[in-house]
Amino acid sequence: MEKKFKRTLVTTALPYANGPVHIGHLAGVYVPADIYTRYLRLKGEDVIMIGGSDEHGVPITIKAKAEGVTPQDIVDRYHNIIKKSFEEFGISFDIYSRTTSAIHTKMASDFFRKLYDKGEFIEKTSMQYYDEEANQFLADRYITGTCPHCGNEHAYGDQCEACGTSLNATDLINPKSAITGNKPVLRETKHWYLPLDKWEPFLRHWILDEHKEWKPNVYGQCKSWLDMGLQPRAVSRDLDWGVPVPVEGAEGKVLYVWFDAPIGYISNTKELLPDKWELYWKDPETKMVHFIGKDNIVFHCIVFPAMLKAEGSYILPDNVPANEFLNLEGDKISTSRNWAVWLHEYLEDFPGKQDVLRYVLTANAPETKDNDFTWKDFQARNNNELVAILGNFVNRALVLTHKYFEGKVPEAGELTDYDRETLKEFADVKASVENYLDHYRFRDALKEAMNLARIGNKYLADTEPWKLAKTDMPRVATILNLALQITANLAIAFEPFLPFSAEKLRGMLHMHHCDWNMLGRTDILPAGAELGKPELLFEKIDDSVIEAQVNKLLETKKANELKNHKAAPVRENVPFDDFAKLDIRVGKVLECQKVPKADKLLQFRIDDGLGGRTIVSGIAKHYKPEELVGKNVCFVANLEPRKLKGIESQGMILSAEDADGRLIVITPAADEIAPGSEVK
Repeated sequence: MEKKFKRTLVTTALPYANGPVHIGHLAGVYVPADIYTRYLRLKGEDVIMIGGSDEHGVPITIKAKAEGVTPQDIVDRYHNIIKKSFEEFGISFDIYSRTTSAIHTKMASDFFRKLYDKGEFIEKTSMQYYDEEANQFLADRYITGTCPHCGNEHAYGDQCEACGTSLNATDLINPKSAITGNKPVLRETKHWYLPLDKWEPFLRHWILDEHKEWKPNVYGQCKSWLDMGLQPRAVSRDLDWGVPVPVEGAEGKVLYVWFDAPIGYISNTKELLPDKWELYWKDPETKMVHFIGKDNIVFHCIVFPAMLKAEGSYILPDNVPANEFLNLEGDKISTSRNWAVWLHEYLEDFPGKQDVLRYVLTANAPETKDNDFTWKDFQARNNNELVAILGNFVNRALVLTHKYFEGKVPEAGELTDYDRETLKEFADVKASVENYLDHYRFRDALKEAMNLARIGNKYLADTEPWKLAKTDMPRVATILNLALQITANLAIAFEPFLPFSAEKLRGMLHMHHCDWNMLGRTDILPAGAELGKPELLFEKIDDSVIEAQVNKLLETKKANELKNHKAAPVRENVPFDDFAKLDIRVGKVLECQKVPKADKLLQFRIDDGLGGRTIVSGIAKHYKPEELVGKNVCFVANLEPRKLKGIESQGMILSAEDADGRLIVITPAADEIAPGSEVK
């Protein structure tokens, strides 16, 4: 039997403040957390949702150094972008704060000090890379070198992004400091470690025996970590950006960001409720739920619980319903490659369509496996589901009521068997949606809510009140009363999922109050109640709008390919006199045609300013002949003639190879250059 709690504390993974929020973050964490919180609020339960920006750590210092600004400048910029985007998107935090706040610095410092004073840390000395010119120890991301596995010369000290292998900085071949470019030296440094191995027996019992109800992906990942055996984990590092380690002799050391960040949940709660925060963190009558992505499972299920257990006075999470990853158009979302749909850009490109994205991300949520977001699916779900099912039913019910009953809820007469069947069909919706939401199955819950609109659509289509209006108005009144009661139910059922649309719908129905317990009732709207003017809840999205978004991504992909294109190694040097022998000229293409029985060859007739010449070039797979006629090209004029497929070629047309291996003919920028002009 599930335990009943007095209150619920919902936390959401703290987004890292070195970039904006994208749809992967939304699908994995923030939309499900918001649905769950809104649902509990609608039930009248005591619930708070805590969020904030994670503002410490090496990537922020790297970004600041690259831009020539301070780390505080970076986090201020992105914290504001993220916070504003969440507000506009309807993520209903009770507080959205940050880990650079004074209250957080004190709480994280005090938390560390309590564990330190209790003897919960172990001290270890290790060798770490040090930049003598910069006069500082180097975090893993500040060290680059050659990957010992794939030979990538730009691998980081913690990972090679070319082959994906996790590394230690000491694994790198020819390591260099990313600050000065110098070769770093190994120096001794002392750090504090949380001995996770000490808490392994407790964690094994708490997770594997007591929380078998956790999602399989969460439970499985925890079991894998525990079966491998836990090791002590450093809680400090050598850095000047973060919460200083509050121990004498620890100058130049800060709390490691993984230790510092989850304490942000506690400090943000204290900031929100300075006198009551302990109720939500220390009372066993509180249910704590962490909403995170799968990359944070180990921190929230193993590391943070070990920290809380070591401190001794805190409750532990009841559930950690982590989602898998959302991909974008078949490719992994990547902030460094700009391969993402950014929330702040979506809000600019699709004003007033917050609920469309909320709907699509929920319907396609990566709850049990990685899923894919495509713009075509986004369009299809909007047009075929939100517009054609939900919006269509609501609009018909309201428009027909205005047409036949002056916009007032008609009184229902005697119900037919079909009416009773319809009522029976939607009577179970409340229990189904509730059951799914209670078990963090938001995709299924949304499907059940949409089924209510499907029931309404079918009911109107089958009863055809517009036809009965000529002969049986009492029957029309009953049909529309029932249709309006279903509409009122939709305004409640969709509140957690589509808050903007639900609010708009309640406005049209003049529903001044609603709560979850009203769901399933057939007397929500009293007979005679006036309705507002019908407005469309959703509108179709045209192909051109979607094409613009797809093209935006294609441009990003093209830019990435250009950026990542590696030039071929330079061949061995040649004497200048040898190069000077080459006679490179400009010629105008007079004729161009494919060479028969040769897939790669094109035959050119070139105006070379000297009477003309024929050149055969292997670029047929990259150009159609007609694309080149009339263009100026560069060619080697004094190449020894050679026969290709029986045609004497009197030179070579110059081309460059792009990132995709496509050959691009070299053409002078100025069209007025005369044929035969020398290239010097």
